[in-house]
Parts: sequence; structure tokens; C-alpha cells
Amino acid sequence: MSARRLVHRLAFQLRTALSLWWGVAAAVAFGALVTRGFFEDLRRGGADAVRITAATALAALLAARVVGRLRPAVEPDPEPLSSWMEAGRDLELGLLTVVATHMVLQFAGGLTSPVYPVFYAMVTFLVAYNRAWVGVTLVGISLLLEVLILHHAGRLGASLVLITSHGAFSVFFGTVSLVLLRVEVSKLRQEHTSRMDAEIHSMRQEARDFRLISATLSEGGGRSREEQEQHLYTGAVESIHQALFFILALLKDTLEVQSCVLLWLDERGRYLSIRDMVTECHDDVVQKVPFPALTGVLGGVIKNRTALSTVDPGTRAIPYYTGGVVVGAFLGVPVVESGHLRGVLCLDREASESFGDTERELLEEAARQIMHTVQAERMFCAVERSKYEQERFFKASEMLNSALGLEKVYETAFTAAREIVGFEYGAITLYDDAARRHTVAAVTGEALSTFAGLSYADNAGLVAMAIKNRHYLPAGGELRDRGQVIFDKKLALGGIASLAVYPLISGDRALGAFVLADRSRGLFTADRREMLGVIANQVAVSVHNGQMYKQMEDMATTDGLTGLVNHRTFQGRFDEMLARAERAGKPVSLLLTDIDHFKGVNDTYGHPVGDAVLRAVSGVLQRQARTVDVVARYGGEEFALVLEDTDGQGALILAERIREEVAALRHPSDQGPFSCELSLGVASYPADGKHKQLLIERADQALYYAKDHGRNQSVCFGDLG
Repeated sequence: MSARRLVHRLAFQLRTALSLWWGVAAAVAFGALVTRGFFEDLRRGGADAVRITAATALAALLAARVVGRLRPAVEPDPEPLSSWMEAGRDLELGLLTVVATHMVLQFAGGLTSPVYPVFYAMVTFLVAYNRAWVGVTLVGISLLLEVLILHHAGRLGASLVLITSHGAFSVFFGTVSLVLLRVEVSKLRQEHTSRMDAEIHSMRQEARDFRLISATLSEGGGRSREEQEQHLYTGAVESIHQALFFILALLKDTLEVQSCVLLWLDERGRYLSIRDMVTECHDDVVQKVPFPALTGVLGGVIKNRTALSTVDPGTRAIPYYTGGVVVGAFLGVPVVESGHLRGVLCLDREASESFGDTERELLEEAARQIMHTVQAERMFCAVERSKYEQERFFKASEMLNSALGLEKVYETAFTAAREIVGFEYGAITLYDDAARRHTVAAVTGEALSTFAGLSYADNAGLVAMAIKNRHYLPAGGELRDRGQVIFDKKLALGGIASLAVYPLISGDRALGAFVLADRSRGLFTADRREMLGVIANQVAVSVHNGQMYKQMEDMATTDGLTGLVNHRTFQGRFDEMLARAERAGKPVSLLLTDIDHFKGVNDTYGHPVGDAVLRAVSGVLQRQARTVDVVARYGGEEFALVLEDTDGQGALILAERIREEVAALRHPSDQGPFSCELSLGVASYPADGKHKQLLIERADQALYYAKDHGRNQSVCFGDLG
């Protein structure tokens, strides 16, 4: 902020504050005069020059403050007043009003004067037109003035009933004023909302009448689509009305008639309403209230779909007038689009002079021009909708192209489909051709939440049929037979009207199906089905890529022989668990194990049998560990377990269970069954060390102690002494 602007701002605030407190000081000074009974009853000599001068000064000050609040500023304020400054201005004006009211009461005879109801009017005003706390404060100050007036006059004790009644009535009038004000404000807000809703509904109905938007577009999609549609047809309707008004005004001026009216049929063709009108009889027009289409002379135009000209038709024969309009001649022509009647274009004049062929031909040409205008806007809307759909389609494609992992692919597939059309339920199934089973891999929508992860055998359901036929089902995008099985009889989804099942095909392989459903009809129109088909193809490619990505990820993170995480992954997971343990202040234990005399197994029974032993041991480790634990192949015949939230004694107990279960296994071989034994070493965080490398070294020391002291045992580093 520049120095000049800062100085200007400070000067403005200083002037406002001085003016405010000067007014408050004046109110306090005049209030002191009131409490002392300075302004005596005019009937008792209170009209002397001093009192009249003081009263005039107070009235002039109050008037100046009121005028200042009502009159707009010549120059805008450099900065809006703060809330406390605004409240201070309200309080100042209220204080002056309170004091002035009591002054008037004193001139009129005091607190028992017959004009005292002026006080209640003041209370109502102060409460209604001020902040609630300001109004209550001013009413309290006013009652305090009464108490001080009576106290100074020595009549306080004898006037308690009077003070109580005044206070009660003040509370009553203030409360009523506040309630009525709130009710009126609420009523005005509701009326405003209703008018806005009515205008939006009217504009939407006009857009439908002109066929600017299709029913399917308005029924589908989310809020963003509705906002786009609102913007689209609002501009189109405004453009049409401007063109229609120009045509009607030109007809009226050229043919010198009293009214030129365009009447439009509703969707069922039963009612007419005024769509646009240029007239000299504004007070006698029905406005936009619909009336039966076959009423009066308009019925002849609609029934015969030809122009109708008549003289002296009578007031009742012209339904768009309320009555009292003299109609000497009438001419109406149908407004037709591709053989469909859309409305009637009418002329009428006061003189009983029949309309001729030239005027009829001119009106018919105007009707054709009106339809051309509507069609042009409709075409524009169609192009804009197509552009909008294509933009959403490309956005959906871009989203799918960026998805890698399967979970991300599933999530993105539903999001991408919603860019095309809104739907309630969605599912992605995967198909195992070898096992001939379908699995529900992902779902969206509460009704399908229990389906996730479930599988079912190949059957005659729509999902299975779509995969077998490699073709979209059902035809038309609607589920006509409500008893038709979609997934499986046990996975029933009721109340579905719109359904789209797309097979996910990658190359010559069927991966599964992409299923979208909704309870409303007509959701999956032909253009949407086409775009969703392309999306489904991309989903198939993304699912295939996701499966390949998962395989590559598994290869990079797991041991190919045992299926356990590999050494590199173990190191990263161990770091993460130690970091969590440090933040939470909880223990973590590391368990290292080695198969005793494993080299002898390979030498005696061969490496294939040795590999089988490694897989069997890894199976025991996986069964004994929890899902939060990490089980890894550390290298060769060595394995590692990281046990979260487990101390050394807990880890030692688990190590013994593992050792006993492995010792109980019998491994088949050509030489007969045999068994293996384990040695295990345990180290714990933080008791045995706070760093990963130190924990690994100490668990390794415990392991080798077990091997050096007889093998087939579990040793905790903390017990080595």
C-alpha cells in the first residue's frame, strides 16, 4: 500500500471515529438533560426559548445523521468500514433516537402521557432495523433512562408497576417485531427461490419444446453435465426468443395488426401456450398459461393443418385474450416441422377486413423462417453437445492410458466411464479360461459392495454370454427381462433398467467384462454405447497391461521358487517397519532361520527334492506369520521374518512353533521319506539394537550360536549374556 493511500485511509477512519464519538457524546449530554426532567410539559411552561433551542438542536442533529445515512457518498470510501465501526454508527443513531423520543414524551406530559405508545413504536423500529444485540442494547438504555427520570423525580419506588409494565410491553413489541421481521425475510427468500426455480423450469421446458435437448441427455450424467446443459440451452433459448421477437415485430409493423402471436404445442399436442407475442393489448393477454389446443379458431388450424382466415370471430374464439378485445379479423397458419405440427402463428386486427392471400403467404413464410431459426439453434446445440461428449471421451481415454497397477486401472475405468455417462453401479470381472470361472475383481455402487472378490462358474448369464460371444449385451442398452441373470443367480442385482455389458478382449484373449448399470431407462443411448465400447477396449488393454505390470512387479519383489519376498524387498520393508516402530514406540523382532545340513539334502536326494524342501519350509513360515509380518527368502536355505509389534519373548515362542512344525514334516524322495530341522536366531528392537544392520548382525549371531551348540533350536540374542 502506498504512503499516500495509507494516509488517506487513516484520515478517513479518524474522521469517521471522531464523528461517531461526537454524536455519542451529544446523545449522552442530551440524555443527561432528559433524566433531570429538563424538557418540561409544554402545558406547564416548558416552551421557553432555552428548551425549544435545545430540542431544535437535538432534532437537527438527529435529522442530519438520518440524512447522512440515507444519502449516497459523493466519493467512495477508501475502504469499507469494519463491523465494529458499522455497529458504532448504528448505536449512535439509535441513542439519538432514544433520547429524542424521551424528549418528545417529556414535552407531552412525561411517562404517563397519552402519547407514550410512541415509545413502543420506537422499540419496534430499533429492533427491526438494527443488529439484534444493538436493538436490545438500545431498548435497555431507553428503559434505564425511564428509571433515572423517575429516580431524579423521587418517584421510583411508587412507579415500580409502571416501570414493570413498560418493560414487559417493550419486550413484547421487540420480540414480535423480531419474529415478524425474520418471518418476512424467510418468506421473501422462499419467494425468490420459487421464482428462480420457476424461471429455470420454464426455460428448461422451452428448451424441450424447441427440441434443443433430448430427454436422454438431461436424464443422464452428473452435475457438471447439467451445468453444461444449463449453459447450453439458456443461450439457445435466448437466441431463439430474440429472433422470434424480431420476426413478430416485423410482421406486426408491416401488416399493421394489433397482435402477432406464436403459440406452441406441448409435447403431447394437447395444449397451446404463448411462446412469443407482439401486441397492443398487453392487459388482456393470457400470458403463458396453457389452454386447450382445440379451443376456438385455433382448433380449425390444428385439426386441418392449414391456414385459417376469418372475420368477426368473436372474443371467445380467440383463447389467448382474456376478453374485452375487439377482433375484427383473424389469420392463423400452422408451424410444421418435417410433417409434425409444432404450433400456430396468428395475426389479428380490430378492423373487420379479411386477410388476403398475400398476407397469408407472408405469414406462412414467417412460420417456415421460425422453424428454420429453431432448427439452426438445435443444430448448434447438437454440435456443442457432441463437442462436449468428445472432450469427455478424450479425457477418459487419457486417464486410462496413464493407469498402471490393476487397482488403479479398475478405479480409473469407472471414473473414465462416468466422464461419458452417469451410472449407479459398475463392475469389472476377470475370466479364467482354464478354470472356466469368473471373478468380480472390482465394483462401484453400494448395491454391489458385497460382490467384490466373489467368483462363480461359467454359466448362461449376460456377463458370461458377452464374453463367449465377444459382443456387447443387451441390445439397445436396456434390460427388458427383469429375471435375466447378469452375473450369477446368487449374485442378483434387482431393479436394473439400463445395462451395458462389454467383453474385455485383448488380442485373441477374453480377459473379463466391463459392466455398467442404472435403475433409470434410456441411459445408454446409441452414441454413448459407441463411446463406452471404445472405453471398454481401452479398459481391456489397460487390464492386460496391469496384469503384465503386476507379473513384472511380482518378479521384481518375490522369490520365484518359494513365492516369498526377495532379499531386496525384505530390506525395504524392514526399514518401513522400524520407522513405524520408532514413531509408535513399539517393539519389532527379526527372526533368521537356516535349514540344518541342507547341503546334505541336495547331495543325497538331489536339487529337485531340495527345492521341494525349501517350498515346504516357506509354506510353514507363511502359515505361522501374520499378514502384517514380512516373510522373506534371505538367501540359499536362509529365511527371514520381521514381526511387527512383537518383543523378543514373543518372537522366541513363534520360532519354536515354526521349528516344531518343520521338524514334523516328512519329505518324500526315491530313497524314502525324510525330515529336516531348523536353527533360528532372534533379535529385537529396541532391546537388542536400534538400527537395522545391528539387528541383522545380532540375529545372525544368535543363529550361529544355535548351530554351534547342537542345531535344531531357537536362540534369542538377549539370552546370550
